[in-house]
Formats: sequence, structure tokens, C-alpha cells
Amino acid sequence: MPSATAVNKHRPSELLSRLASDDPEVKVRALREVKNQIIGNPTKKLSFLKLGAVPAVAGILADSIDEVTNNNNCNSNTSNILVQSAAALGSFACGFDAGVQAVLDAGAFPNLLRLLANPNEKVADAGARALRMIYQSKLAPKYDFLQQKNMEFLISLLNSEKENVSGLGASIITRSCETSLEQKALFDAGILRKLNSLLGGGSLSQRDASLESLATIFRNNPEVISKFAGPEIGRPLSSIIDLVKDRHPRTRLLACMCLIVIRNASPHFLQDIGIKSKIIHILLELLDDPSQVGDEAPFAFSSLIAQKEDLQKLALEANAIDKLYHHLKKGSLHPRRYEGILLALADMCSKLESCRSKFLSLQVLNLVADALTDHNAGVRTAACVCLKNVTRSIKNLSAGYFMNEIIVIPLVQLFPDPSTSVQVAALGAVSNIMVDFTTRKSIFVQCGGMKQLVQLAKSMESAVRSNALWALKNFVFQADNRLKEGVFSELTASLLSSLISDPEPSVQEQALALVRNLVDGCINLIELVFAEDGLILGAIGRQLQCASKAEIGIQGMYALCNVASGNEFHKEAVIQQLFTQMGDKNQSFVIKFLQSNDCQLRTATVWTIVNLTCPSSPGAPGRLEKLRNAGIISQIKNMVNDPCVDVKLRVRTVLGQSMAFGDN
Repeated sequence: MPSATAVNKHRPSELLSRLASDDPEVKVRALREVKNQIIGNPTKKLSFLKLGAVPAVAGILADSIDEVTNNNNCNSNTSNILVQSAAALGSFACGFDAGVQAVLDAGAFPNLLRLLANPNEKVADAGARALRMIYQSKLAPKYDFLQQKNMEFLISLLNSEKENVSGLGASIITRSCETSLEQKALFDAGILRKLNSLLGGGSLSQRDASLESLATIFRNNPEVISKFAGPEIGRPLSSIIDLVKDRHPRTRLLACMCLIVIRNASPHFLQDIGIKSKIIHILLELLDDPSQVGDEAPFAFSSLIAQKEDLQKLALEANAIDKLYHHLKKGSLHPRRYEGILLALADMCSKLESCRSKFLSLQVLNLVADALTDHNAGVRTAACVCLKNVTRSIKNLSAGYFMNEIIVIPLVQLFPDPSTSVQVAALGAVSNIMVDFTTRKSIFVQCGGMKQLVQLAKSMESAVRSNALWALKNFVFQADNRLKEGVFSELTASLLSSLISDPEPSVQEQALALVRNLVDGCINLIELVFAEDGLILGAIGRQLQCASKAEIGIQGMYALCNVASGNEFHKEAVIQQLFTQMGDKNQSFVIKFLQSNDCQLRTATVWTIVNLTCPSSPGAPGRLEKLRNAGIISQIKNMVNDPCVDVKLRVRTVLGQSMAFGDN
């Protein structure tokens, strides 16, 4: 058994007191002990942070640098202190954002940079290592590469023969390069040529750092990619393609990620089906890697196949869903890997019915439902996104796979989730399920889902408001009158009118779409928009006059179209809205909508005119006269050969009804 004195000697508080020792050897041993205790141990790092260890170590580094500067000499004791203090600060920063922030707050960053110029190679290397640990984090200071001094500093790092110094340069690019101007500046400065040379002739560490940097410079920049792939640099794409077969898993992953960035930005590159299949197979194999590589592989896979049917077909042929399901079934996954696998399944099921059928045949659904209650917000969000994509299938919705307590109740329980991302994702999944939730809407009402949607429509977050309204819109779609009236009583006319006038266009659109579905039906439902002295109808008219995008006009006009399908009172109220809300040129918004490039907006507008001029309606002649005087009928006559068939048919209906009242 170790003695009490020996145990106390290694306690954080005791180590900190030894850091203050005047004896250089004691100080060095204490620094080394701190470093050894915290390596790979976030709990230990946190306990040392709370005791103020980082400012203490940063202070030792600063004092030692000042001593070297003042004496113009770096003896062995001072060199050892510099090496160990830099190593300790790097260990605090490694994979631990709280440690990175503490190192930056303690003012250690500029002193670590000063170590790079130290003539002692061990000191310079220790500084570079610590800085590379900092540059693993998004909290790392960014360099503006449009400033000449920063570009010169970067070039000096990349030109260094020291592995960690040149690797630091590559890491700085990864964390700092954010704009297309910076990407172009890096290319023009010859940085890509240098990075490419490190792919072939550098160490493992340099190769990996260069691959990450290249991906950053390529991201969403086809121009830079074309220049890089041209004859000026040689055959750089071949170098990257070769690295997907490297024996090191991390290098294979980074090479795949770099190629994915290239293809996503410039699809005409990497068209070879063999290369695409190879990347898919490698990423699926990397799921077996127990390290961080396996955690990141599903995210790379997702970025490869997202919104691309051809790659999703290839992945299906490679048994991707089976392999993802196999890993999901293992359980006890790292949260990052768990989230990534769910997102990969979500992307696999985003387009193809064959993928969704495979997903359901393997009974992955139950495992995804379990993930809805996971403690990690990222996992819960990913599970919701997965359900949202699987439920895009009308065929599977109709089969009743999702209309049950196992799916609906956990989703509703996520509505008040503290994470906005989880709320929005849960609402997205529910919105899809509601599209065909025709027979068992009672489940949703009984578990409090409908009332919670109304509460979320009042959220401070516009994305939550918009998605809550989207879910309500689908909930009332083709629902019975009693359910629609229940939703309206919860919402109230004043809330709906305020949502129609919301500052966010997405909220306006969904609020108008909800009204459209609410009043689609019998006369009693149309009466809803006249509640509280016609608050809702007035809000619709005002919003249509200043509609910022076509989608708002489409939903608003369909809402008016449904109201205009009612009785004389309803039709007169609609015609009043068309002419009460006049623009600067005393012109109704109807003319603007009829001249729109959006065929759906033209269709909705003409359809409204059809309902207002129905020959069986006693007030139709008077309304037709108003429309004619406003130039609307003249505009409709100019649309007889509209390229959209729906518009053309309804234009002919309006003109036929007009002729019934003597208009030629």
C-alpha cells in the first residue's frame, strides 16, 4: 500500500503547490505529472481546471519565455520547463473544448506561437504540438488569409521541415478558411501545391492534416477544384484516390471525405462508378473501426449520398441498410456514432421507395423508436429525421406502420424538448405522419399532441412556430368538422391572424395553409374566418397585398378560393378583400398574381375568380363588373394560351362564365 504522503503528492492541489516551487526540477516533475494525469481523462482535466491549473501553467510558460528573452539564453532547465508547460497546455486542449477555452483565456496562445521560433528543436516541437491540439477545436483563433502577414506566416509553417510545424499550418487552414475569397487566395499563393506534395512525401500526420485542409479549401468552390485538378499541379486527384486504399483507417476516411467534397461541389469530377462504389464500400467498412474514425464514418457516408438517388441505389446494392442496421442493433454505441448511423439511415430513405421498403423489412423502425428517448439531443434529433424521411412514403403511411402509440407518443413527448433542433425534427416527423393519419387522429389528441402544437405555434423560435403550424395544417387536412372546430377553438382567431402577420415568411405561409385546410369543407367551416369581426379574413387580405414570396400568395389565394366557394355573403367578403387592399398604383394584387411566373400562384388566383363568378350565384354579375373594371378580366383573356394546363382550363371556365352574363 502506498503511504499517505505518496498519495497526497499526486493530488491535484498538491501538484499545483509544487508548480510554484523555485526548484526547476521540482517544477518540471510537477508539470510532467499534471500532463500524465490529464491525458485522455476529461474528468481529471475538469478537476484541474476548477483549481486554476491552466493559468498557473500558462504563467510558468510566460515567465520562462521572459527569462529566455531577458537573458538571451535558454539553459537546459528552462528548456525542460518550456517543453513540459507547452505539453501540459496541449494536453488540456486535446479533444476538450473547455480546456481549449481555458488555455486561450489564460493568454497562452501567443506564447505558444513564440515557441515556434525557439532554436531548441524540442521546444519548438512542443509548441507546435500544443498549438495543433488547440486547432483540433472550433474555438481556435482564426487567421484572415486575405492579410499578407497571415499568408506569409502560413507559408513559413508549411515550408518547415518539422513535421508538427507544417502540420500546424495545415490545421490552421482547416479552422480558418471560411470564404471563397480566402480559398482563391490560398490557391493563388501556391498553398495547394504544397499540400499536394505533403500527400505524397509527407508523414502520416502531415498527410492527414493536408487532406483535411484540401477539403476545407475545396468546399463549395468548383473554380478552385477545377484549377487543382488541372495540369498545373500534376495528377492531384489520383493522389487522393490512391489514399482511399491506405492502410491507416483515418487516412482512408479523410481521403473519402476530400473526394466527397470535390464531387458535391463539382459533380462532373469523379463520375466513374467504380470510384463511387469504392468510396461507399470503404465508408461502410470503416463503421467497424472502434476509434473516432468509426464515429465519423457514417457522417461522411451521409454527405456522400444525401439527395443523390444514383448513389443511394449503389449504397442499397452494397447492403448499406443491412450494415447500418447491424451496427444499430449492437447497442451501447458512442453518441456520435449512434447519431451518425441514424442520419445515414435517414439519408438512405430520403428518396427511394426501395430503400424505405428495405428499412421496414428489417424492422429497423423499433430501434429508431427507441432512439427517440435517448439522453443525447443529437441522437433524438437524428431519430426524428430518420422517421421523417421514412414517412415520406404514402404507401407505408397507408399501411399503418406509423399510426400507433409506439411512434406517435414518444414524438409528442419531444415537443417540449429543451433542444430546438429536437423540437423541429419531431414536428417534421409528426407532420409527415399526419398526412395520412385519417383514421386514428384520436391517439394524437388523447396524448395531448394537438394542444401542444398550438402552444408551440406561440414559440419564440420561428422554426418551431413554422413547423408546428405545418403539423396542424396536415392534422386538419380532410379531417371531420368536429376535429377542425376543436383545433380552431384552441388556436383562436386572434392567434391565427397574428401568425398570418408573423414577421417570418415561413410562418406566414404555414398559417395561411392551415386556414386553407380549415375552411375546406362545409359552410360552417367557412364561417371560422369571420370570427371576431373577420380578423382572419382581414389578415389574409393584408398579407396578400405585401406577400414577399409566391408561396405566401399561393396559400393565401387558396384560402380565399375556399371561402369564395361558400354562399353570397362569403363571396362578397372575398371580393371586398381583393379591392380593399390596393397597392401604390391603386391596383389589386390580383393582377400581379395573374402575371406571376409561378404557375401555382396563377392557378390559385384564377380558381378564386371562378368561384366568385359562378353563374348560379345571384351576385355574380356585380362581382364580374368589378373584376372587369379593375382590368382583371382583360388580363385573364390574355391567358387563354397559358403554358400551364391547369391555368388554361380555369381561364376558359372564367371566360365561359363571363360570356353567360353577356361578355364577348
